Amino acid sequence: MDFLLVIILAVIVIYSIMTYNSLVNISNNVAKAWANIDVLLKQRNEELPKLIDTCKAYMQHESSTLEKVIRARMGLDAVRQTQDVAGLNRAESSLSASLVDLYAVAENYPDLKADQSFINLQQRITGLENQIADRREFYNDSVNINNVRIEQFPDLIVARVFNFQYKEMLQFAPEELKDIDVGSRFNN
Repeated sequence: MDFLLVIILAVIVIYSIMTYNSLVNISNNVAKAWANIDVLLKQRNEELPKLIDTCKAYMQHESSTLEKVIRARMGLDAVRQTQDVAGLNRAESSLSASLVDLYAVAENYPDLKADQSFINLQQRITGLENQIADRREFYNDSVNINNVRIEQFPDLIVARVFNFQYKEMLQFAPEELKDIDVGSRFNN
């Protein structure tokens, strides 16, 4: 009887250790996914002032559009540093909307549209946007794995004992899900 009890306790301890190590690995993957997004957001934030400076030379009468991009960039940088997932969703939406406005206004300035540095910066920022979308998907996958594991029995026992936390996914803002009126873009 004592031998059976020792074996049962050994199995429980081994299972707990394996589960703990697995949860630590998953939690670190979530942190790594966030860090990857953070790097790309920082790179994009470093490119935006260059884009704004390039536009300023051509768009003297469009200061409100440029100011919206600047405010959105500053807001995004603030939430990026605090790792506020909900705030990041709002800040991303604000920045995306202000960039759409900037690119739309730029359509009225043929010299700006032809400027090589504007074209390069626009392509660089678009590339970073695509990478952020990819990393966002990886982050959400990692968060989903984390959340499922800490809610499944018997893993939830180990998760609660060692205080593994539920993580929030990066959600699309309602503005990002709206259809784009492509026709109005061609009527400018």
